[in-house]
Amino acid sequence: MDSHLRRTPIDDDLGLGLQAGRERGVNKDGSFNVRRLGLPRFRLYDLYHHLITMGWGRFLGLLFLAFLATNAIFALMYLGIGMEQFTRQGGMAFRERLQDAFFFSAQTLTTVGYGHISPQGFLANAVAALESLLGLLSFALATGLLYGRFSRPQACLRFSNLAVMAPYRGFDGFMFRLVNMRSNELIEVEATLSLSLQDPASTTRRFILLPLERPKIHLFPSSWTVVHPIDETSPLFGLTEAGLRRAKAEFIVLIKAFDDTFSQTIYARTSYTADEVRWGARFKPMAFIGPDGMTEMDVARLDAVEDLAPAHRD
Repeated sequence: MDSHLRRTPIDDDLGLGLQAGRERGVNKDGSFNVRRLGLPRFRLYDLYHHLITMGWGRFLGLLFLAFLATNAIFALMYLGIGMEQFTRQGGMAFRERLQDAFFFSAQTLTTVGYGHISPQGFLANAVAALESLLGLLSFALATGLLYGRFSRPQACLRFSNLAVMAPYRGFDGFMFRLVNMRSNELIEVEATLSLSLQDPASTTRRFILLPLERPKIHLFPSSWTVVHPIDETSPLFGLTEAGLRRAKAEFIVLIKAFDDTFSQTIYARTSYTADEVRWGARFKPMAFIGPDGMTEMDVARLDAVEDLAPAHRD
């Protein structure tokens, strides 16, 4: 590690651990490269958490499979009781009896009850009553899960794929930018930037908090270029691209904002490795003035960069 970085004051561990594992502790999508072992195999909270956070396709598919499985179980129960205890117009073939049992179960579970099939015996009525109760509880649970998914505030911030080392006020600056991909309003947006370095002697990681030119903005209707000025006080002052690569540098980003729609605080995170830092380049403008005088922002240009002078290298 460069002697300049050895003299740099080190901040507390961010919570990722000091042991060096993969080259990055935080993936581009904000997930962590940390695997926790020894946890209980089943916890009710984890089940709720997975149902709330999984993708919509998987969630709806799981609900559909649960609906089919529940009806199949009760259909077999009705077949076991005997379809002669039901008033129906279907035949006595197994396929016809199974079909009637399944659709009677679906009508009972959803409390639709078309009336084409009705239970007559005590046991058939008891099982139908039990299924009706289960249907009310399961649909209440599904409604709660749907509400939880819709009401959970989620950040939809997109970060630039690359960070740049560009000229900034007579020095250089480490820069990345981000944009809100939703039409909702975010206010009081705060950014935190930390530098993670691997010590080759001990194979442990060190963490340095990098001060920002502007750590907070009050309004976020367009894009935001976050800048760490590399002046004489910066931990990156005098450091080269090769030095960052040798130290397996990782720039960890945490964004905190207040979602005006849900009136809740949201978070987003990402990281940039040394290979994802473009030296001697700057971002191209995203905002333009439209014909009607409105400011127009081209989100497709978030990753647009242009080369300047050759990058400073070892």
